[in-house]
Amino acid sequence: MRFALLVCVAVVGLQSPALFEDNFANGNDGWKFTDSAAWKIAKHEGVNVLEQFQQSKYTPAVRSPLNIALIKDQVVGDFVLEAKALSTGKDNPHRDMCVFWGYQDPSHFYYCHMAKEADDRANQIFIVNGKDRAKISLTSTKGTAWDDKFHQIKLTRDVKSGEIAVYWDDMKTPIMTAKDKTFVWGQVGVGSFDDSGMWSDVKLSGNRAEAKK
Repeated sequence: MRFALLVCVAVVGLQSPALFEDNFANGNDGWKFTDSAAWKIAKHEGVNVLEQFQQSKYTPAVRSPLNIALIKDQVVGDFVLEAKALSTGKDNPHRDMCVFWGYQDPSHFYYCHMAKEADDRANQIFIVNGKDRAKISLTSTKGTAWDDKFHQIKLTRDVKSGEIAVYWDDMKTPIMTAKDKTFVWGQVGVGSFDDSGMWSDVKLSGNRAEAKK
């Protein structure tokens, strides 16, 4: 099963056209935030970053992440997202960074929660479908080893099969997988559940999809 998943992901990556790239040299106009006051463009060790430096003043209708930055004007089906992430939150078991996709509205989307230690509420893939987030991970690790360095992240989504894979530093073996076909289109974004962090070198490739109401 793992071999089949990796083959599918590789094919998606090869066929997907580049849609969006941001190194944050020209501001954050390409992004939409749950709270724009919680984000800023900064430099870290000479590199431009999008920094979520404080908690967003945002109260979702259902239990779900608070700090979300969505790529504007990009609605996709199949996609590959690549980015570098640095966690700046306090070191604790649920220290996290997140990636979002299939985002249709504040109560309908997927996200992966990459946290220091795994349990049913952390270091898993979740769906938010009109109610509090629910875990849909098929596989995960014991935790994501956040420290004070940037780490390479990749997330792949294949709509036809429903397969989702999340990679962290090792781009060959996913740290999380899931299979779900609930949302076949949506926006993609980055952020955290209730921590802080920095993002750089964000790249999105994939197939554009039509948003349906």
